[in-house]
This record gives sequence, structure tokens and C-alpha cells, in this order.
Amino acid sequence: MKDCDIIEMFRFQAKHTGVYARYLELLGIDPLQVHSTADIPFLPIRFFKTHDVYNGTQPAREVFTSSATTGMIPSRHPVDSLERYAKNVLEIFRYFYGDPSQYTILALLPSYLERKGSSLVYMMQVLMEHANASKDGFYLYNRQSLYERLLSLADENKPVWLLGVSFALLDFAKEFTVNHPGLIVVETGGMKGRGTELTRQTLHGRLKEGFPLSPVHSEYGMAELFSQAYSCGEDHFFLCPPGMQVRIRNLQDPFMEESDGRRGGINIIDLANRHSCSFIETEDLGFRLADGRFQVLGRIPDAERRGCNMLIDTY
Repeated sequence: MKDCDIIEMFRFQAKHTGVYARYLELLGIDPLQVHSTADIPFLPIRFFKTHDVYNGTQPAREVFTSSATTGMIPSRHPVDSLERYAKNVLEIFRYFYGDPSQYTILALLPSYLERKGSSLVYMMQVLMEHANASKDGFYLYNRQSLYERLLSLADENKPVWLLGVSFALLDFAKEFTVNHPGLIVVETGGMKGRGTELTRQTLHGRLKEGFPLSPVHSEYGMAELFSQAYSCGEDHFFLCPPGMQVRIRNLQDPFMEESDGRRGGINIIDLANRHSCSFIETEDLGFRLADGRFQVLGRIPDAERRGCNMLIDTY
């Protein structure tokens, strides 16, 4: 990812994405005077709950929404082109795993399938359309059916890519054991409201009990983004695709960038998010290494609105 491409995207969105333009105005920042990527402000992700973060010239083709616990307001992400979203999904999958036609792709997503507007469900639909299977690969609570299908695929020695929400994969691993070295298990988080939060290392250890011969990977994405990062090794570090980058901000001063190796809030640059905002300040805690790999350590405790985050809500 070149700095000149980042600056070009910043100036485009500073002009055309209304809520981001207003945010920069409140900060007193002239986009034409920003020449370093380190000086680009990131839009707090909670604005997706209160504003349309969108610059498309046509009405949105789809509105992706985040999962939310009872009483919470979900984020809304208007999308200008489902075709462009699908193309990005496929490019990222090929970057990490090769062509999806090599796999049978399955999804265990009970909480996501039970609501509308999930970008994760749409992502999996795209992958399944290009996968090596004609049968629908979505599973809700029918874990026995998933188990029987995985056994059949193991007997046929067919490669499988199974993505699931963490609590559902844990429930499956407690009940069944699948010995298939050609199976890749990918957890996408999701323990909120399901008891004690687990570290990723503990989660993967428990999943390995149900999938002893399979590597366990992680996916990091969100409704407000176009792109996804993946952790494909035992060190639990995520790697970004070429059009995505993570920066770490100071928790006391959100406009100060932390040095590599230091903990802080995760900021994301997602150049594929052209129609919206490519510079997002998340509420996740983590750190980054010099080579760009990063770890997610959980949510920032007691995240709250302050400063310009509150000012812009009056706009």
C-alpha cells in the first residue's frame, strides 16, 4: 500500500463523505495541508450508528448492519456496489487461501443467519458460489447435520474451509470430534453474552479438542469495512491483505500514533472502502509489529464518547 494512494483516498473522502468532512472541520484540519499518512484522523466507528457514512452518487445497493445486543444500536454501512464487495472478498480469499473452487466452504453462523444485513453472511454466500460444492453450506443449530457432512467430506478426502462464530464452534467441538487434516477451521469471534470471554489461545485450544487434525485460523472483519484480515498461524497474529493496514493509537490521545509493539486502540485503513470511509477508529485493543502483523487483545474497557466525538453528534 503506497502512501500516495492513502493520501489520495483521504482527500477524496474528506471532500465527498459528509460526516467525515464535518469531523475534519471540527478538528480544524485542512485536508490539502495533510501530507503524511501519520497525520490523517480516523473516524470513530460509533458514527456508523448515528450517521450515513456514505459518498455514493447513487442510492446504496445494500445496507450492512453490525450485530448488537438487546437495547444497543447497530452500525449501518451503506454499500454502493455488491459486485465490488464480492470482488474484494474473492481477491482477499485468494490472497490467503488460494482459489475457493479448491474447497467445500461451510459456515456455522447461527446468530448471523437469524438477522438481516450481515456482511459476513453475504461474504460466505459469495465464497460458496465459487466453491467446489453445489449444496448449501450454511448451518444454524443443526450441528448433527454439519458433523455428518464433515465426516463424509473427510472420507472423500476433500479440502474443507469451515468458518463459524466462536460460541457455535465451541458447542460443536464439545459434542463432536472430526479428524480431517484437509479441514481448515476459521473462527470469527463472537462470545459476547455467552459467558466468560476467552483469550484466542484458550479458544483455539478448546477448538482443537474437537478438530485435532485441523489448523484453527481467525478472521477479523466488521460490518463497517470492506476487507478482512486473517490469522493463519499458531502465533495468533493477523495479517492484512494488500489494501488494508492497521495503525495503533494512544488510548489517552487518539490523534497520537503508538510505536510498534505498544498496546493501544486499533485504527484501520481500508482502501476498498472508497464509497464510505477508509479511515476507521475501532474500539478494539491491540498492538502491531514492524512487519504489519497485529494482535487483537479484546475490546477497549469502558470506551466512551469525548471531544469531537460528541460535537459531531449535533451535526
